[in-house]
Amino acid sequence: MPLLVKRSILILSVLGLAACGTAASGDQTPAGKPLAEPAVKVARARHDWPMFGFTPDKRNDSRASTGITARSAHRLHRRRVSLPGTVDSSPIYLHAARVHGRRRPIVVVTTTYGRTLALSAPTGRVLWSFTPRSYSSLKGSYRITTTSPVADASGTFVYAASPDGLIHKLRVSNGSQVTRGPWPVSVTRLPAREKLAAPLGLVGNRLVVATGGYIGDQPPYQGHVVTVDSRSGRRLHVWNSLCAERRYVLRPSTCPASDSAIWARAGVVADVSRGRLLLATGNAPYDGRRNFADSVVVLSLRTLRRVGGWTPPNQKALADSDADLGSTAPALLPGNLAAQGGKAGKIDLVDLRRGRSIQTVSTPAGQPMFTAPAVLVRGKRATIIETTFGGTEAWALRGRRLHKLWSNGTGGTSPVVAGGLAWIFDPSGALNAYLPGTGRRVAHLPAGSGHWNTPVVADGRVWLPEGSANDHATSGSLSIYSLR
Repeated sequence: MPLLVKRSILILSVLGLAACGTAASGDQTPAGKPLAEPAVKVARARHDWPMFGFTPDKRNDSRASTGITARSAHRLHRRRVSLPGTVDSSPIYLHAARVHGRRRPIVVVTTTYGRTLALSAPTGRVLWSFTPRSYSSLKGSYRITTTSPVADASGTFVYAASPDGLIHKLRVSNGSQVTRGPWPVSVTRLPAREKLAAPLGLVGNRLVVATGGYIGDQPPYQGHVVTVDSRSGRRLHVWNSLCAERRYVLRPSTCPASDSAIWARAGVVADVSRGRLLLATGNAPYDGRRNFADSVVVLSLRTLRRVGGWTPPNQKALADSDADLGSTAPALLPGNLAAQGGKAGKIDLVDLRRGRSIQTVSTPAGQPMFTAPAVLVRGKRATIIETTFGGTEAWALRGRRLHKLWSNGTGGTSPVVAGGLAWIFDPSGALNAYLPGTGRRVAHLPAGSGHWNTPVVADGRVWLPEGSANDHATSGSLSIYSLR
């Protein structure tokens, strides 16, 4: 489970309660200095940010122009909006959602106790709120979720998780829940132990959900992946990282092994072109047959059968020292490669075809890595942005090797690349924007404190949730940055 440590950032590169608590504080002046760079006019391209990571491969890279440039980023003004819950994850954004009979841009967030809110993107005003039945019994307790919701391709439905182990299908038009058939869908038989921490994913009509555990690794639980038909709500397949021969949602006490959480910020990464899913697991036993702890695992997207992977030779030492390999997910790279970090402060470049590490480098300051990468792929070239908590480093992938490009000493949460800028939230209270190719900081903006919170950037705005799930609060805030 995560440790409270200082953060570092690695950039591998080649290049509810309706309308409750929505009063905004006054605009705050931006921080930062203009750069002596030529002005570049960028047309704003209206597009959605439908899930954590932007696309199913969780690369956190939007190539669409945002209307925010390296010269204008420092001029962003901040509007802070109060929310009836803490959003310790990322929002999603729909640029033209039909809500209450009208097309409008919205942001959708899920709070730590399972409320899902649709907010006006420009103002943060609550347009609708969905509150699960379990909310009143769980609020203020240890039972939280740090999932992000996901929207379908049509923008008609969003899918959201709650700490009672249910996945909800909500109408974007008004926040009402679909209850026909299996909806809401249960993905665990012991939600008091099996936590929904990783973001939800959607690949075509396959909803992808992963389970982990709570702080303290309280057995029994098993990390597992469930795919659900997003139309019918039918559970399609299950893969258990412990007792993997069982192809159904286990009662945790019936498996001799416990833990092996799937709790990374990116959760399960989809390699759509090869029809597979990639994930990394946490501490537990490993035998290569039934139990697959502290491993990179490759699953068939269609069947969830294991088709490959990699386990570090020191797997037992990682498990014994609580140094989860699965504190971060694999970052998918060109050439059938992946970069895999972890709590041990190392990053392995993994050849997925051969199932072996071909290079190992250190994270900044050798610190544990808890964040998801932003990966810019341009043909055979790629830029990956991964984070720990003490600095930022950029690497180039050349000839199947990593080469360091630049570094700095500023940390943050999972990076996001949008409109040619890398946006990184420093949870001690700042939002920074960098040029990914050089590491030059172009904006340093005020923000609240946080934990795993990740911004999204589109259509001339940045939306950043604030607050920590570990505070077990029933309130929080969202900062909205714009150039007005």
